[in-house]
Amino acid sequence: MNTLKLLELKTPVYFTEDVYIDKKFLLFTRESCFTEELKRLLSEWQFTILYTKGIVTETDPQKKEDKSGEKLGANGNVQAVPEQKLSGELVEKTYQRFYAFTDEVYGAYRNKQALNTEKVIAKMKEFCTFVQENRQSVLILQSIMPYDVDNFLVTHSLRSTVFAIVIGMELKMQRHQLVDLATAALMHEIGLIHISEDIYSRAGELSDEEKKYLYVHPVLSCKILKKAKFPLPICLGTLDHHERENGTGYPRNLTGDKISFYAKIIAVVCSFESIVAPRQYKTERSTFAAMVEMLKNENRQYDETVIKALLYSISLYPIGTYVYLSNGETAQVIDVNPDNPKNPIVQLLGKKDADGSPKTLQTDDNDIKIMRPLGKQELEDAMKSLTGCECISAQ
Repeated sequence: MNTLKLLELKTPVYFTEDVYIDKKFLLFTRESCFTEELKRLLSEWQFTILYTKGIVTETDPQKKEDKSGEKLGANGNVQAVPEQKLSGELVEKTYQRFYAFTDEVYGAYRNKQALNTEKVIAKMKEFCTFVQENRQSVLILQSIMPYDVDNFLVTHSLRSTVFAIVIGMELKMQRHQLVDLATAALMHEIGLIHISEDIYSRAGELSDEEKKYLYVHPVLSCKILKKAKFPLPICLGTLDHHERENGTGYPRNLTGDKISFYAKIIAVVCSFESIVAPRQYKTERSTFAAMVEMLKNENRQYDETVIKALLYSISLYPIGTYVYLSNGETAQVIDVNPDNPKNPIVQLLGKKDADGSPKTLQTDDNDIKIMRPLGKQELEDAMKSLTGCECISAQ
């Protein structure tokens, strides 16, 4: 292997082959960019030498067209992908296949089987493409699907991954970063398998001893992924996902730029998804309520850039939310307004255009605007009046 001195490397650069820290532990794959953040972290940890069979290059291999057909811009960032919009049925079937895969991964580890790192990363490449091409449909699907409380870790992990991907899209992350982020988000809670479910599912106060067990799960997740030779940025994303900008998080009480950027995103989506999720000790809350709580960002726990990206990627009234309009109509939010997250695009319930297609409109503070989300009973009543049957659950 070639040896490279850390301090002599300029950033950002790329490598033609995978890069290792100690000839065994994978630092990152050849698709990844060696950034100043990563260089700083390695220096703080007193690593001085990197190993690779390849060479350093300033050329980003991701500038080529991705195998998925996705075009990349001159800076390597993901360009807007026209949504191919699978039918609702195909989107649900595809989503369920990814759910089954996530269940398989967590179940295999629970049964003491080794993680298949290459398979997980390859599947997350597919999942990123799926979400990018069907963003609206996937977000709407997640808003109406029954929440499997009995399989919380799998359900929470996959839902969090979707939100992480759409934030990454909003931030125009490079393709390899988006895949790394998705992988870290999918695996961020795997350490909880070693913790009693009673501890992380209990509503009541935990003892000091129980808190110690809970606070160590990000370390366990990181160690599990490190042992399976996941790239370091993915491992750090799981390790730091309970750190907070103000230093009140765990396990290392990190602040600001010392926290992995992947972890900053996972911290937001994990918290957002946990607010929405029904648990054994609490009822579900609406995505609107969760968004409002995240926007408060009490004590500046979360990165403001990430909070803003969440807001602009799913809107103040998140995609899938049913709302009451100022003209007395009811509607469902179906897409964001890139200029104003307060005024998303909605589809009117029971209304069609002259050509028979569902009637949509752009909400506007100076015209028809959203007054509030529909309550669960209001939504059920609205659906019954349209279809004469029991409706889907309100999110």
